[in-house]
Amino acid sequence: MSEENCSHDCSSCGESCSSRTEPQDFLAKPNPQSKIDRVIGVVSGKGGVGKSLVTSLLAVQLNRRGYHTGVLDADVTGPSIPKVFGIHQHAMGNENGIVPVKTRTGIDVISVNLLLEDENAPVVWRGPIIANVVKQFWTDVVWKDVNYLFVDMPPGTGDVPLTVFQSIPLDGIVIVTSPQELVSMIVSKAVSMAKMMNIPILGIVENMSYVKCPDCGKEITVFGESHLEQTAQKFGLKVLGRCPLDPKVSAECDAGNAEDIEVPWLSDAADEVERLTKG
Repeated sequence: MSEENCSHDCSSCGESCSSRTEPQDFLAKPNPQSKIDRVIGVVSGKGGVGKSLVTSLLAVQLNRRGYHTGVLDADVTGPSIPKVFGIHQHAMGNENGIVPVKTRTGIDVISVNLLLEDENAPVVWRGPIIANVVKQFWTDVVWKDVNYLFVDMPPGTGDVPLTVFQSIPLDGIVIVTSPQELVSMIVSKAVSMAKMMNIPILGIVENMSYVKCPDCGKEITVFGESHLEQTAQKFGLKVLGRCPLDPKVSAECDAGNAEDIEVPWLSDAADEVERLTKG
C-alpha cells in the first residue's frame, strides 16, 4: 500500500513503511498490583491439536521446578483450562481487581468459565467483545509475583490472537502442532503472524505424535509419518518436544488432575522457557 493510500490503521496492515506505528505502541499496562516476570503465548494455527494441554502441562512443569506460574485462558469460546485443573469455583474481586483462582499446587488461573454463573453456558459473543475480555484478563486481573504467565490462545490468526500479540508484552511463543502434511501450511501462518508482530518464537511442540503399544512398547504413528523435523527446519524453529497420544493423560485431564501428570516429553520446552530468565 502506498503511503498516500494509507489508512493509518497499523493494526490491520502488514506493510513496513516509514510511517508505520509499531505494535508495541498498543501494549496495555497490567494491573498496578501485578508483578509478572515472563509471558509466554501458546499458539496453534488450527484447533484440536492439544494447545490447552501443552499450556497446562508447561505451567505444571515450571511450577514443579519451583517457579510461580499462571495461566491466562484466552480461548474464551472454548475454555478448557479450568477443567484440566479441576477448578469449579468463581474468581473473586477486591478493590485492586480480579483475583485469579489457585489450583491445588498454587498455579494462578483466570478463565471466562471462572466468571460465568453457569460454567457450561456457551459464550456467544462477537470477536471484538471477546478480544476486550482477554485484554481485561491482563489489565484487570492481579497477577501476584508470577514468574511465568502462560497465555492459552485460541487457534488461528483472528481478533483474539491479534489482541494478545498487540496488547500483552509476550516474551516468546510456543507453537503447537500435530503430525499431518497440512500442518506445514498451518504452522506457516502462525510463524508469519508472530514475525509480523515481532514476537520471538521459542520453538515447536508436536502433540499426538505417536501411541505407545502397551504390550511391546513400539511407537505407532496413528496420524501417519511426522513432518516435524522438516517443518521445523523450513521455518528455522527449535523442536521442543513430541508428545504421545496417551489415554491416561486424557483421563487425568478429564478428571481435573493435570497436576498429577508426569510430562518428560515437555522437558526441553520447559528448559527453553526457563532460559528466558537465566539468559
